[in-house]
Amino acid sequence: MAKVKHESDWYPLESGESVLDALLRQGISIPNACRAGACQSCLMRAVAGTVPEAAQVGLKDTLRAQGYFLACVCRPPEGTQLEVTGAEALRIPARIQALSLLSTSVLRVRLVTDSPLAYHAGQYISLVREDGLARSYSLASLPHEDALELHVRLQPGGAMSGWLAQDAQPGDRLQVQGPAGSCFYVPGRPEQPLLLAGTGTGLAPLYGIVRDALAAGHTGPIWLFHGARTPEGLYLTSELRALAEQHPQFRYRPGVLEGGSRDVAEGALDVLIRAECPKPLGWRAWLCGDGPLVLSLRKKLFLAGLSLKDLHTDAFLPSVPSGQRSSDAGAR
Repeated sequence: MAKVKHESDWYPLESGESVLDALLRQGISIPNACRAGACQSCLMRAVAGTVPEAAQVGLKDTLRAQGYFLACVCRPPEGTQLEVTGAEALRIPARIQALSLLSTSVLRVRLVTDSPLAYHAGQYISLVREDGLARSYSLASLPHEDALELHVRLQPGGAMSGWLAQDAQPGDRLQVQGPAGSCFYVPGRPEQPLLLAGTGTGLAPLYGIVRDALAAGHTGPIWLFHGARTPEGLYLTSELRALAEQHPQFRYRPGVLEGGSRDVAEGALDVLIRAECPKPLGWRAWLCGDGPLVLSLRKKLFLAGLSLKDLHTDAFLPSVPSGQRSSDAGAR
């Protein structure tokens, strides 16, 4: 039987059980969200014992060297004794600066951290509330801006999104953990065509990446496709159209499955992309949002000629707190 020590007590793990599930079963509050090893909100640190390699996949080398691991996918083999502690040392105190609706279903959250956060536009962070509730959201802001900007999809029964929309106020305190993710713009090849596509709040990282590329002086064509089921699911349309008027190399293409108009195309996102960008050979692409759609687009763009090394994806996963299904779809 494997055992895990947290603070001063040892706890047994059932066969095949993760460290996260074992600690939650004992009533210990551990921040977590996706429970699939993607959002990194459940990071913990091993102070003694050997962590399975699978529990450190996707982490920075500096984090692995310090013993950090993903508790939700850490399943120690029989006989393992692992002493762990939390990831408080990686968190930065922050406060809510402003809350405003971008649409009926998307809330803009602006945060100010007590100390600078080094990040790339398009990466994601975990918000950790005082009670330990954690959710991950993409950064729509640019590093030089005075606040972090997140786009939070509002869902009925959403734990974090509901609190932010109904109870949170400017000045309320949180902690920020991160950043994480490799979906961001890297300067170089300024003439290379860029393709960005996403659905829902997948626009948040894409909005940051587009503005980052333009600020870096990217001269090649930049196509941004944003999809939703109906026009009500689109947002930042005015801002993106204004950006397209200011930068002739930038093209913004919103699309919906139902209710298209002269300004908004109707049809599946992959069909809209294929009509405008039929041969993306030699392009760079970023795909963000709904998990199955991102994976489907990735496959189709690869088959259309786009190299896998130039395909960057951020597939959002729903949050799954212990014992229930959450509808906080903004977490990955």
